[in-house]
Amino acid sequence: MPQLLSPFVYWAQSEDNLFIKVDLKDVKNPEVKLEERKLQVEAKGVGAHGINSYGFSLDFYSEINCDASVCKVLDSKIDFNIVKVEKSWWPRLTSKPQKPGWLKIDFDRWQSEDDANSEEERVRDVRDDYADLYEKLKKEEFGYTKEDLKKVYLIIYNLLMFVGFTYVVSVLGVRYLRDGADFYPEVYDVLGSTIRYLHILQFSEVILLLIGWKPGAFLPSILQIGGRLLIIYLLIEPEPRLQIDSCIFFLYLVWSAVEIIRYPYYIMQVCKIKVSFLTWLRYTVWIVLYPIGFTCEGTVLYKSIPFLDDSKRFSISMPNPYNITFSLVTVIRIYLLLFFIPTVYVLMSHMYKARAKKYGTKSWKKQK
Repeated sequence: MPQLLSPFVYWAQSEDNLFIKVDLKDVKNPEVKLEERKLQVEAKGVGAHGINSYGFSLDFYSEINCDASVCKVLDSKIDFNIVKVEKSWWPRLTSKPQKPGWLKIDFDRWQSEDDANSEEERVRDVRDDYADLYEKLKKEEFGYTKEDLKKVYLIIYNLLMFVGFTYVVSVLGVRYLRDGADFYPEVYDVLGSTIRYLHILQFSEVILLLIGWKPGAFLPSILQIGGRLLIIYLLIEPEPRLQIDSCIFFLYLVWSAVEIIRYPYYIMQVCKIKVSFLTWLRYTVWIVLYPIGFTCEGTVLYKSIPFLDDSKRFSISMPNPYNITFSLVTVIRIYLLLFFIPTVYVLMSHMYKARAKKYGTKSWKKQK
């Protein structure tokens, strides 16, 4: 075959067939030569280099049935439905491992059009039948897969969060051992910005839930992460008198203690590594830490009430152009009276159900 420009050629397969698409438009009378282990095409049409003469040759991995194979010349492409002699999955299309640059895998077209006029076309999805081989082909084509990107991102994210919260626990522990209770008023100055940044990053977990990159329940996640952000930015951040309270030390300690167990567990899950003790910690430590954390959060909410009353921060009073009133103090009081315990119940129930699902429940009834 004379040296010609090569068109883009896309291929897919099932156990029985090869599906080859030549990306050439407005082709008239192409020269096609199909042999037991070879396909040669030469045609003039509109391709990647405009209107030109194009050609290519493929040496197949195994033998094909030339008589049963079909070639269709359409306005937008040349389609081949090539029948394999032996029913099997080919690890590649060509006889040699080296793949030419113009040959691409058609991941979106695992479909055989045996009859162009048929209304019922049977779709063969190799992703279901050969999931491992499909991922291997995809890696060979692109050098990575979507799952690779997801895995790398989740490992880096969880590792970063683990390091951040470990730093918080380390500083709290070292400074408390050195200074004792004298460290309480300095906690916010030392770790306030770190806690803020970590929880801003943590909010991305809600987005990961929505796009399906992270398993879990949406309501408990938004209650936990959203509640922490509201406490940090509406109550602690703008109020210096609350920042020096001892409850901030215990709040930061409990929040971080929960996370330095949770994030290593997530890393192991992403890597599909089972660590029994870490799993046990993930589904057991909350029994102690969650009640302490809720107590600390409730304390911060309660102690913020007189400060908000005094400063009138986040409040709207009459008269004003909109004739409305709003008081964050009132919202906090209503929340503490009516919604605090139900919120605690939702989060504790979520973790209890997760633990029961992981380890099962025990019946304490005496067997007769």
